[in-house]
Amino acid sequence: MRDTFSRTLHQMAKQDPKVFIVVADISPAGSMEPFREEFPDHFINVGVSEQNMIGICAGLAMRGCTAFAYTIATFTVYRPFEQIRVDLCYQNLPVTLVGIGGGVSYSLLGGTHHAQEDIAVMSALPNMTIIAPCDPLETEAATWASGRSQGPVYLRLGKAGEPDLTSTAVEPFQLGKLRTLKDGSDICIISYGPIMSMVLEVAERIKHEQGASVSVISAHTLKPLDVEGIAGIMQRFDDVVVIEEHSQRGGLAAQMKEIAWDSQARCKLHTFSLQDEFIHVWGSQAELWRAHGISVDLICNSILANKPISH
Repeated sequence: MRDTFSRTLHQMAKQDPKVFIVVADISPAGSMEPFREEFPDHFINVGVSEQNMIGICAGLAMRGCTAFAYTIATFTVYRPFEQIRVDLCYQNLPVTLVGIGGGVSYSLLGGTHHAQEDIAVMSALPNMTIIAPCDPLETEAATWASGRSQGPVYLRLGKAGEPDLTSTAVEPFQLGKLRTLKDGSDICIISYGPIMSMVLEVAERIKHEQGASVSVISAHTLKPLDVEGIAGIMQRFDDVVVIEEHSQRGGLAAQMKEIAWDSQARCKLHTFSLQDEFIHVWGSQAELWRAHGISVDLICNSILANKPISH
C-alpha cells in the first residue's frame, strides 16, 4: 500500500504541476525516490517537525496547490493535532494527511507507533474525510480521490506487503459508499484496512464449516460513513459482523451500534475491535491482533458458537 501510494502520487504529479508532498523524517528512499528525483522542488522533508509539516501544507493549499502530508500514522495525527484542527479543518483546506501503518502495523516498535484510536480522533474533527483502503488497488483509487477532495482528508494506509484483495470485487470503489467485495445471503462481514485479508479467511472458514453464503463489505470511507448502506445491510441480514483494527471506542463498530439503534435493526451484531487498553505484547502484527482478541479462530468460534447459520 505504501509503495502504491508513492507510485500513484508520482503519476498524479506528472499530470498536475501543483502536487506537493511534505514528509516528516520518514525515509525518502525506495518507493518515494522517483517522485523526489523528478520533482525535487515539490518534495519537502521537514525532519522531526510534524507541526511544521501541517503548516507548510496549509500554506500550499492556500496557494492553490494539492498538498500531501506524509509520515507514520501516530506522528501524522497525534503530534500536530492542533495544527490539523486549526490550520486545516477550521479553514477546510484540501490537504491529505497520509498515515502510514494504521492500527498496530508497526507492531515491533511498541505503543508509540500504534495508531489504535486515530479514526476516533480524526472523526471528531469537522470537515475531515477519512479513507482506509484495504489493499493496493483501493489505495490507488483512494489516493486519486484524496487529491480531488475540496477539504482535508486522513488517508490511513498499511505499512507494506499487503496482498491484492479487490481485483475481483463485485462493486467498484466509490468514495463515501460501501463496496461489496463478495456477495452472499446468510451473513455479512464489514471491515476496512489491511485486516480485510483476515476477514476473507473468516468468510471462507464460515463457508467451509457451515456451508453459509457470506457477504464481505469494504467500508473504506469511514467519514462520511455510508449510513444508509449500513442500515440496509442490517435490514437484509440476520447476522452482521464488524472486524476492525481500531479501538472499540469511536470506530466503525461503535458507529454501527448507533445506526442499529437509530434504524431499529433486528440483526445480531457481532463486533471485533482492538481493546480499549494498551496491551504490552511484543510481537508480530498478527500476535498483537490475537492479544486484542482478534484472530480467525477466535472470531469464527464466537460467531458460530451454538448458532448454526440458517439457509
